[in-house]
Amino acid sequence: MKKGLLFILFVFCIVNLVSAQDISENSIGIRFGDNDGFGGEISYQKKLIENNRFEIDLGYRNHKNYDAFKLSGIYQWVWNIDNGLNWYAGFGAGVGSWSYNNEVINHDDDGLFLNADGNIGIEYDFRVPLLISLDFRPEIGILGDYGNDTDLDIALSLRYQF
Repeated sequence: MKKGLLFILFVFCIVNLVSAQDISENSIGIRFGDNDGFGGEISYQKKLIENNRFEIDLGYRNHKNYDAFKLSGIYQWVWNIDNGLNWYAGFGAGVGSWSYNNEVINHDDDGLFLNADGNIGIEYDFRVPLLISLDFRPEIGILGDYGNDTDLDIALSLRYQF
């Protein structure tokens, strides 16, 4: 009897954990973080299946002596904690280009880079079409001179859902 009751409780817990989350089909907004010098990014999320989505972030930097862009793609799993409160984790990659030109000391440099990215965060889905999230994204430089180290990025995101 106890084994049957424990089995039913176990199945109930598993079904409750893997039940479909109500994540939006699309969301777009801004991801505010340090992002290894890129600052804010334009962020887009697309629902793939019931509790999975793909996030694309575009960061651009235009400075007096320095121009760069980075495009990151992250595949995410989303789990519900409570009504509207979710946590998520994922992995992906980032690719970008940078250019440095200092006319004072006559120094020019540029290049491409490739990063491996991880992602873990928490988000709240308001009853209005607003999604706010806080996430942590470690980025490990794979190729290139820019970002060839490990960057630990923490960001706050605001997205409109549609």
